[in-house]
Amino acid sequence: MGETRLIGIGLYTVSEAARLTNIAVPRVRRWLGGYRYREGDHDHASTPLWQPEVPKFGSKIELGFRDLMELRFVHLFLERGLSLHAIRRAIEKAVAILGIERPLSTQCFRTDGRSIFLEVAREMDEPALFNLKSDQYLFHRMVAPSFKDIDFEGGLPARWWPNSERKGIVLDPKRAFGKPILAEYGIPAAALAEAYKVRHSFKLVGLDFEIPEKAVRDAVAFQERLAA
Repeated sequence: MGETRLIGIGLYTVSEAARLTNIAVPRVRRWLGGYRYREGDHDHASTPLWQPEVPKFGSKIELGFRDLMELRFVHLFLERGLSLHAIRRAIEKAVAILGIERPLSTQCFRTDGRSIFLEVAREMDEPALFNLKSDQYLFHRMVAPSFKDIDFEGGLPARWWPNSERKGIVLDPKRAFGKPILAEYGIPAAALAEAYKVRHSFKLVGLDFEIPEKAVRDAVAFQERLAA
């Protein structure tokens, strides 16, 4: 795939996506690459939850920005007790109803997602789905906080502020292939962290890049959190 075709959608390896979303690498691979498993005497295949934005070459999986946002919501719903099967059915129904690929992270799903999960609840006997059905406010209390750090354009996620503030570090697929950068200066956080390893001084790195010392500190702190 040519580099020009990747401009504007972001580009992340599975390892990068796992670090940014705090989701284990094997989970990211299974959700977006599918997997095979054995149950009794039979072999089964589980298909990907959706096809990544970046076409797959061989066994290598790479993700776009929308994939990254979608992963966060799959993880959220799993943490709230929904099964992967229920989430898969919700994705399928949302695509059919909303006509949007990767629907979980869209503003439409924030509005209509509860009704979509209620349709799934009619098909499945899951306590978590039943709770959504019995408590009309539960779904919005569940998902609303996860939308606070996302900027939307045309109802679709456009930028992610991983520190939950509209300043500092941003992931914007239209800038630096979606890698974490200082929003004001456009400098990759990773580049500043590497420079700090060499210089061992926030002040000197700031002078090298002609940016405030605080901006360097923010970038290094962000990269350290990712590494942890």
